[in-house]
Amino acid sequence: MQDDKTLLESNSKIKITFFQALIPIIVLVAFLGYNVFIYGDSATSGPNQFALILAGCVAAVIGFSKRIPYNDLLEAVIENVKSTGSAIFILLMVGALAGTWLISGIIPTMIYYGLEILHPTFFLAAALIICCVISLATGSSWTTTATIGIALMGIGKALGLPAGMIAGAILSGAYFGDKMSPLSDTTNLAPAMAGTDIFTHIKYMAYTTIPSIILTLLIFIVLGFQFNTTNIQDSMVLKDSIQNTFNVTPMLFIVPIIVIIMIIKKAKPLVALFIGTVLAGIFAIIFQPEIIMKITGATEFNVNVAYKAVMNAMTDSVYIPSGNELLDKNELFSSGGMGGMLPTIWLILCAMFFGGIMQEIGALQKISDSLLKVAKSTFGLFASTTFTCIFFNGTASDQYLAIVVPGKMYQKAFKDRGLAPENLSRTLEDSGTVTSILFPWNTGGAYQSKTLGVGTGEYIGYAFFNIISPLMTLIFAYFNIKIRRLVKK
Repeated sequence: MQDDKTLLESNSKIKITFFQALIPIIVLVAFLGYNVFIYGDSATSGPNQFALILAGCVAAVIGFSKRIPYNDLLEAVIENVKSTGSAIFILLMVGALAGTWLISGIIPTMIYYGLEILHPTFFLAAALIICCVISLATGSSWTTTATIGIALMGIGKALGLPAGMIAGAILSGAYFGDKMSPLSDTTNLAPAMAGTDIFTHIKYMAYTTIPSIILTLLIFIVLGFQFNTTNIQDSMVLKDSIQNTFNVTPMLFIVPIIVIIMIIKKAKPLVALFIGTVLAGIFAIIFQPEIIMKITGATEFNVNVAYKAVMNAMTDSVYIPSGNELLDKNELFSSGGMGGMLPTIWLILCAMFFGGIMQEIGALQKISDSLLKVAKSTFGLFASTTFTCIFFNGTASDQYLAIVVPGKMYQKAFKDRGLAPENLSRTLEDSGTVTSILFPWNTGGAYQSKTLGVGTGEYIGYAFFNIISPLMTLIFAYFNIKIRRLVKK
């Protein structure tokens, strides 16, 4: 596999103009915008995928004009797809987990007790804090949303809160921990690219991250005051509907607790999610025999019926009506299983096709180099780094590339300006890690949107932490706040 340094060197030899580098992006943006106009929220069900392929083909034509062999372009795409292998299997396992957590009653039980504890006025702030704590402990935004995030979505919907607002609070908290936890892969990757150590990186990153999360918390507290018990359905009615549909018991919390403990103990997310899925299937057989018979249409409970119900929940769509209009309208008790994740996987693969060809023809490198040339001041350097990270999230469609490539590109520039490497590592996280969810075709955006069941367009305006973070790093740079200089020996 070609390493990043070799890739950057080979791409720099390709003679491509700035305008040529922009052509595929212009084509992509035009198609994506038109798809949203025509299809609305369903654009990600196929049209956007083909738009990425079309834009990739335009990039390939430019590559052919520069005498880049077909096999080289194909190899770049294959390498890009390889990098998403883990994400794809995690997506499939999240779909299976959501299905078994539904039929076992784990998610309904979380919603039931959440309705007892969480008041609608403070729900958004509480969801933010809960996800901050879980993601700090696990170091994973993806695992946080796939477990507690799904439950919080159900509770928030039952309380009558907008889905996009709930998702914004969950994602803001999840990505706070993804940035700050020493267990996070991006928290380790950014200082490695910039040339500093992880603890210096975390300490220095706190200067921009703490104000960002405090500001986010205050916004959600203010938003929460528009929701109170006078404008939502009585939670007692919702709780009765859940209890009449499922066997609600605190024993069901054993499964999510085991999953969280495994992740805290540094178990691989894929392993933890798999075990959580299997355990939930066993709990479904023990605690929810009536649900199993209902979703299979069986008249008696036996081994074959139990196996079919659990397998269907893992792989296919499941819907359990509760008889409550609010719960059924929001489809709280439904899951698409592994099959429901396939459109998202399709989107990721097409994004990797586009990103791989753009990278191979040198388009991404050319645009980044052009930005570096106009960075005449210290603030300009920070702004160029921030924009480049966001640009790579939107074009290369992967948050790791949005950290690795700009990190390698700007490392020398920061050093030449006399800036300590932690300035760069902080900027990479403030703008690379958190903005991946703002693009529907990015692996982060596609995953989170499908996991939480909320379109990117719905939550983008409420993902305050993810929007504030890059702005905060620019504010600090503009006013020269906590900009550490290299100490000359």
